[in-house]
Amino acid sequence: MRVIVSEEIAQVCPVFVGACLDAQVVNGAYSEPLWHDIHQLEERLRQQLTTESVKELPSIAATRTIYKKCGKDPSRYRPASEQLIRRMLQGKELYQIDTLVDLINLASIAYGYSIGGFDADKFVGDTLTLGVGRAGEPYEGIGRGMLNIEGLPVYRDAQGGVGTPTSDHERTKITLQTTHLVVLINGYDGNEQRVVDNACYIQQLLRQYAASDGGTVSVYKTAGGTEIPRNNIK
Repeated sequence: MRVIVSEEIAQVCPVFVGACLDAQVVNGAYSEPLWHDIHQLEERLRQQLTTESVKELPSIAATRTIYKKCGKDPSRYRPASEQLIRRMLQGKELYQIDTLVDLINLASIAYGYSIGGFDADKFVGDTLTLGVGRAGEPYEGIGRGMLNIEGLPVYRDAQGGVGTPTSDHERTKITLQTTHLVVLINGYDGNEQRVVDNACYIQQLLRQYAASDGGTVSVYKTAGGTEIPRNNIK
């Protein structure tokens, strides 16, 4: 997929950097070793964070700032990474979905970035554009029904919205039948190295748990919608 960052996003976040991971995968219903990794991270985070301090993590704080600049209340429409970490800190179990979704959630929690995971075969066209949601724009969040995305950063394919930092769209969601995965990491803090590290971590998880070679990664930025191939990231 080609990913373009719109001028709308460039105006509110000139330092934005994202990573697009494209991989062939084999999904599964449940992975016990993966959930062992998730519970280990959960124990560490409970020692380090509170439900208030989680908002101060640079990756989450930057996303919340962009929500405010775009006109959205980040405490009402929380970024997905914040939702996941808060759930852990509140002593609640994470929802177990399937191996691909579970490992993407682990990677999001580990780095604090809101990460979109998609069945790439369900995209319309070969380009995704990151813009800002419009008033009345139809959008069905996964497990959330119709979601008001006005003022939310949103990725769109040729048909419409597919992903926001709060929730991805039902139309392009991962299922057990997914074999072509695209993952988008959103670095509103502008920390390119950390975004790339997050992508490398997902590649590692895909090799461990999804019978994948890790796929390829491209980095894209606000500066002119530049896409920087990093196909040697393994």
